[in-house]
Amino acid sequence: MIVIKSSQEIALMRRAGRIVAEALALLAERIRPGITTAELDALAHRFIVGHDATPSFKGYRGFPASLCVSINEEVVHGIPGQRVLREGDIVSLDVGAIYHGYHGDAA
Repeated sequence: MIVIKSSQEIALMRRAGRIVAEALALLAERIRPGITTAELDALAHRFIVGHDATPSFKGYRGFPASLCVSINEEVVHGIPGQRVLREGDIVSLDVGAIYHGYHGDAA
């Protein structure tokens, strides 16, 4: 069944997506060699909560973080921790936010 969204619902969906996009942009500005994945997670968490949203991943099926971080050969949905990023690392960041019941998600 297809549910047609109202203009208000579409605006809420758009806002959820915008929060995620802005969180990823902030992370892209701050990521650098020497930062830990836990620091990136804390930054994403503060940003999402600071924009009246809830991190989608934190607590979902026991996931302990607001951000998924995978480095180099790691499979997606890595758990942030004390790992320090190094020059040349390939880093995948996945952010999700719930804004007034609507999810935004991007990597």
